[in-house]
Amino acid sequence: MKEQEDHQLRPGIFYSCYHQISRDGEHFVPEHTLSFVTAGSLILNDGTREYPSQEGRLRFIRRNQLLKFIKHPPANDTFKSISIYLSQEILKEFSLAHGVYAGGKVRKPGIVDLERNKSMETYMDSVIHYQEAGCLDNAYLVKVKIHEAILLLLQLHPELKEVLFEFTDPHKINLEAFMNRSYQFNVKLERFAYLTGRSLATFKRDFGKIFNIPPRQWLQKRRLQRAHYLITEEGKTASDIYLDLGFEDLTHFSHAFKREYGYSPKKAAGN
Repeated sequence: MKEQEDHQLRPGIFYSCYHQISRDGEHFVPEHTLSFVTAGSLILNDGTREYPSQEGRLRFIRRNQLLKFIKHPPANDTFKSISIYLSQEILKEFSLAHGVYAGGKVRKPGIVDLERNKSMETYMDSVIHYQEAGCLDNAYLVKVKIHEAILLLLQLHPELKEVLFEFTDPHKINLEAFMNRSYQFNVKLERFAYLTGRSLATFKRDFGKIFNIPPRQWLQKRRLQRAHYLITEEGKTASDIYLDLGFEDLTHFSHAFKREYGYSPKKAAGN
């Protein structure tokens, strides 16, 4: 059944409401984000491990990474969350206004669980109240609330300064290793190119030299190979895996699988 959802998009603050389990959305995190679950649970997956979070938990999610989001509503209720985007524009404004700069290279955590404390609880309560009252239509108020979030983060986690105010783009990395680790994420080629420190043209050229096949063809073949293994060796069904492998539509996945192997995923499961 198609997910029922109710999104209210605000400038910099996003309220999500899902009535059923959802895996929708692109798997790229373009901006640093504060994620607060108010009802249900949220599982993040970076391709290596899962990061579960329950109601009432607040997390900092670093920008420029690939993540899958699985939203679970509570029994007979609705999943709800608040996301506060710390855009590069706002962070640069804050940096200039307060004289705060990144001081050096540090390990950049992808996901940071923020401990419960009175300051953050009070702050998140205020955001929820503003959202319920419809006050977050005011772009100026939203910017003030985002600046307040940055101040609290720096007070409670001063080490995040090195992450928040580091404004460089991803540097050039090993393309082959990155793609073999990240092929299952549902993102456009432009995202893959950016995250490997390349222009789209350079990405396609380097990709062809390494894999001897265009990126789109390679991605589909690699995903289908993984799907074939999961179905024939681990007993998974097409509906279990198509989203996790970067396919947006079950019908498209089934047709692509049959074109590649000459039989349907259902028949493969019975072999």
